[in-house]
Amino acid sequence: MTSQFVLNLFDATHEQRITGVTSFVGEDSTGSFGIQSNHARFMTTLIFGLARFSLGTDDWHYLALPGAVVYFNKNELTISTRHFLIDTDLERISALLEQQLITEEENLRATRESLYRMEQAMLKRMLLLKRKTVW
Repeated sequence: MTSQFVLNLFDATHEQRITGVTSFVGEDSTGSFGIQSNHARFMTTLIFGLARFSLGTDDWHYLALPGAVVYFNKNELTISTRHFLIDTDLERISALLEQQLITEEENLRATRESLYRMEQAMLKRMLLLKRKTVW
């Protein structure tokens, strides 16, 4: 029988506890890594992308994440992120991850544009105030 551990997933709106995990594969800034039962205490941050985990002899379960903090201790792997998706179909979750990336890029662009407009409005207001105080 293969040794198992628990996977705890936390995001902004919900949490999920998955028991019977036999293997986890993720990627941080140094590259891919794997965790199995009884791994030493470990902490890292995952990059935007896909991680995967296995439940016994079952196929891989894919986990789409926009980055996350990973902590393994006492045979429990805890992943904290803004949002996560789980699926057993690699193509389907890859498409969902790609759509999530596009949405986040659009939101970031809109935020930058909004900040630029606010900055321009503040500069105009400061120039106007300066002119009023000079006269």
